[in-house]
Formats: sequence, structure tokens, C-alpha cells
Amino acid sequence: MRLNGVRVGMALTGSHCTLEKVLPQMEKIIGEGGQVSAIISPSVDHTDTRFGESTTWKQRLVQVTGSKLINSITGAEPVGPKKLFHVVVVAPCTGNTLAKLATGITDTAVLMAAKAQLRNQLPVILGISTNDGLGLNAKNIGTLLNTKNMYMIPFRQDNPYSKPNSLVAEMDLMLPAIEAALKGKQLQPLLLGPKSSEFTIV
Repeated sequence: MRLNGVRVGMALTGSHCTLEKVLPQMEKIIGEGGQVSAIISPSVDHTDTRFGESTTWKQRLVQVTGSKLINSITGAEPVGPKKLFHVVVVAPCTGNTLAKLATGITDTAVLMAAKAQLRNQLPVILGISTNDGLGLNAKNIGTLLNTKNMYMIPFRQDNPYSKPNSLVAEMDLMLPAIEAALKGKQLQPLLLGPKSSEFTIV
């Protein structure tokens, strides 16, 4: 198995439209021998959206992982001193979380887990999903790409004509991104082209 015995902290933030793409990746990790624990932001913990109710998402996460959710700063604090995880994956990682990570803000369980992991000089992987990745958050992506032990799931513009600043990670690449990060490598190519070979001038 590709991740036999690897402990993965899967941290989910409030890009609710992307949550459905993350759960199958968690199942893949478990299928490859990984041990997954879910860490959730307040948005995932409490917000009901057209993409699902918070209680439903939490039930599904517990069902997939078989473990208790980490949903508070105090709950995530042991990630550092107890070295709970070999790798922390923040996916989906919103622009709000990107900005806070880049400026050292720790006000959610997800941010505490990421900070604790970096304190241990262990890998944190970001699966970004943000409408302003090529806007105000571009500088934060640059900062995090130059942060030691920080890696990213390769990403692309998901809707370059209607939302030209929007970036979304290719979640299907989560497993190989984890394997690369555990070796201290960034999975390449990082910047993915359009899914279609057609280019349009608008």
C-alpha cells in the first residue's frame, strides 16, 4: 500500500461546493493504508448551504474516517506536541484560510493544526479553492509557496472566462501530492492548463 501507516490530518474549510470532491480522495488515502482524521473549520462545522447541511457533512466525515472530528483550537493544539500526523492536508483551502496562513493568524482548528504541523517541520499540503487566487490572494499563494514544508496540490483556473481570478486544485492529484510531500518534494507540474485544449479570446 502506498501510504501504509501514514497518519493524515485532513483539514476542510468552507469552500462548500468543493467538499464533495474531497471525500473520495479521503477514501483513496484510507484504501492505500493511510489513517485519516478530519479537522474542520467553523464554516464546515456550522453552516448549512445548498451543497448540504453541516450535520450531514459531519456525519459523512465521521463515517469515512471512523474517528472523532477535530473542530476546535484546543482540540487541534495536540497536533504539535503529540506529533499526531505525518502530513496535514488543507483541502478545500479557501482564500480566507490562505490569507490567514500567510500572515500567521490562528483562529480556527484548521489553522492551529497547520501551524502545529509546521512547528514540527512536517509537511502541510494546500488544496486551494478560491475566487481570488489570481487577485488579492495571489501574493499569499506566493508567500506560502516559499514557506518551508508547505506544498500545494496542482491547481488551475476553473472558469477563466466568467471568473478569471478563480483557482481550484485538482483534487484527484491529492494522493500523489501527499507521496511527493512526504519525500520533501512539490508535485509537478504545479500550474495545470485548461481541461480543454481550446483557447478563447473574450
